[in-house]
Parts: sequence; structure tokens; C-alpha cells
Amino acid sequence: MNILVVAVVAMLVQQSFATLGKTVVPVAAPAVAQALSVSPALVGVFVAITSVASLATTMTCNPYIVRYGGLRISQVGLVLMATGIAAAAVGSLTFFVISALLTGCGTSLSTPASSQILHRYAPPRYAPLVFSIKQTGVPVGSMMAGFLIPFFILTVGWQAGFLIIALMCLVLALLLQPSRAEFDRDRQPGYNLSPRAAKTTFLTVMGTRGLRRLAIATFAFVGLQSVFVAFFVTYLVTELDHPITVAGPVFSTAMATAIFARILWGWVGSRLETPRLVLAALGISMGIASAALALYTREWPIWLITGAAILFCATAVSWHGVLLAEVARLSPAGMVGGMTGGVLSFGNAGQIVFPMTFSALLDLSGSYALGYLIAGIPGLIAGIMFLRPLSGSTGSADAPVRAA
Repeated sequence: MNILVVAVVAMLVQQSFATLGKTVVPVAAPAVAQALSVSPALVGVFVAITSVASLATTMTCNPYIVRYGGLRISQVGLVLMATGIAAAAVGSLTFFVISALLTGCGTSLSTPASSQILHRYAPPRYAPLVFSIKQTGVPVGSMMAGFLIPFFILTVGWQAGFLIIALMCLVLALLLQPSRAEFDRDRQPGYNLSPRAAKTTFLTVMGTRGLRRLAIATFAFVGLQSVFVAFFVTYLVTELDHPITVAGPVFSTAMATAIFARILWGWVGSRLETPRLVLAALGISMGIASAALALYTREWPIWLITGAAILFCATAVSWHGVLLAEVARLSPAGMVGGMTGGVLSFGNAGQIVFPMTFSALLDLSGSYALGYLIAGIPGLIAGIMFLRPLSGSTGSADAPVRAA
């Protein structure tokens, strides 16, 4: 079998589990909040803690990826995720904090590690499509959470369900082992694990105009996506009075759209000389789609609620492959994994700021609508930003340009 196909499939599966891992608690939030007698709004705090851990991990992961290889770091991420999910099953707020930290570290390793692997095998022309196919693991993982978590809650309880998912992550880590010899053959065992890695990564991202713009957009795009994942199911259950057995499948159905949308945008990005135009269109569209979520009322039929969620997922949850391919294209040689982590660390910052802001707005207004309306504005601005070429021209001029 073609090694590129093997790489894409392996990284798609591990990306799916990474997304499943970080979506478990938000999807189970209504049941967990009821069992622990706490506010569902605390899910925003959980996501923020997860994102703090993710930010620290993505900024410092490059030397570990270089030294141990992308596949090994993917396995480490799965083990950390499994441990974090199992910690949440204990059922105390203290262990939920531990869970958030471990899960954040584990899930954040997935994309930088897989980018390091895929960049070696993907033809540059088709990189947006290859990365987009791999990134369909995000909606696949969210779909898995949307179906599995309600099923486990109804059959074995949320705590047992968490333990089953933790075991699934450990099994996948073992199944990836046979592919390590090939995928990690570029590792450098003697590479120095410098404590200055975070500073180097940050300065390189901020010193490269193209990467800097992608980092700003990632902050807005990931932040908006995070409030959808963190609050959507709870929104439907607590404010619109739909049972979780309806809200979960609506969430999963909308996420399924992102599978096809990501491949579509990746294909379009591979056909265009300037993939940034795809990012421009997606940024503007996701701002509009987020406003549509703010219009929900109890009178809306479920098919219309699902339709608006599908529009949102086709844009705000479908940009990753095109953006990550651009990151790989603009990264210095041998630093794809690290620069991917550096850009994604801005996304982690978005996962901190957006859910916390959303939670604050929810507490102040008592409504989810205001949060979704405001959360879409940065994405809209980022989309407009991409309409302008880096050097004031078109086409291939969108090459890396170093800031002074």
C-alpha cells in the first residue's frame, strides 16, 4: 500500500481519538453537572484549563518531536489522554482539573506530530487536500463523542463510559507501534531538548509574516470552534429544552458535514494558486454562521436547528487542512512540527479566551445567543484579513517574508 495512504489513515485515526478525548467532558456536561450538582457553565472553565495545558505543550513540543519522532509523540499523546479521561471518571472537581491538564497535554500533541509525518510524504501541490483529509479526524472524533457519550450515559453511566474511552485510546497507542520504524526514521535521537524551545518557536512564528497572520487567524477560528464544541449540546438541552438523546445526534450530524467540507476546501485549496482565498471565504462565512446560532429559539423545529449547525460546521469546523498546509509551506526546513505547534498555540489561547468570555456572558445575560454572536466577530475580521496578499500582489507572492 502507498506509504502516503498509510500515513494519512494512521494520522486520521489518531486525530479522531484526540478530538474524541477533548470532547468527552463537554458533550457529557449536562449529565456530569447534574450528578455533581454544579453549573453546566463550568465546562467553560474545564476547556480553558485544557487550553492552558495545550498552549504550553504546543509551544515546547518541537524538540521532542525531532528527537523521538512524530509517531512516538502521537502515542505519548494518546496515553496522556487516556489517563486524563480516566481521572475525570473519579467524579470530583479536583480530578476534573487534573483531567483537564492531562487531556490538554495529550490532545495538543496530535496535530504537530502528524504534520511532521505528513509533510514528508505529501506532494506540495496536494498538501492542502492531504492535510484536509487527515483533519477530517476532528469532526469524526466529535461525531464519535456525540453518539458514544449519550449511549454510555444511558447504558453504563458517564463514569464507566469515560473509562471505556480511555481504554480505547490505550489500545490505539499500541496499534500504532508497528508503523513507528517508517514514520519516525527521520528522528534525531541526540537532539538537544532545549528549555528555550518555546521562545524559539514563538519568535519564529511572530517573525514570519505569513505564519504570524496564520497564528492570528488560528486564535479566532479555534476560539469560535471551541465555544461550539463546549456549549452547543448544553445550549440545546438547558436553554432550548431538547433531551440529550436529541442534542447529541444533532451535534454529530452537524460535525459529519465538516468531514466532507474539509475535503472540499482542501481540494479547492489545492486547485488555487493562493489558498489564502479559501481561508478568507471561510472566515467571513463562519462569522455569519455563528450569528445564525444566536437566533435559535424554542420554537425552531429540530431540522432548522440542525441546518444552522451544519452551516456553522461547514465553515468554522472545516478550515484546518488548508491552514495547516499553509503553515507547513511557510515553515523553515525541518521545523514543520514545531511551527505547527507554535501556530496552534495561538489557537490554544483562543480556547482559553473564548470559552471563558462565553461563560462570563452566559452568567451575565443568562442566554447563549449573545456569546455566539460576539464569538463570530474575530473570525469575520480574520477572513477579511486574508483578502489581502502578504506582499500586496497575488499568486506565489504569498511566500514567507521575514519581519525585521
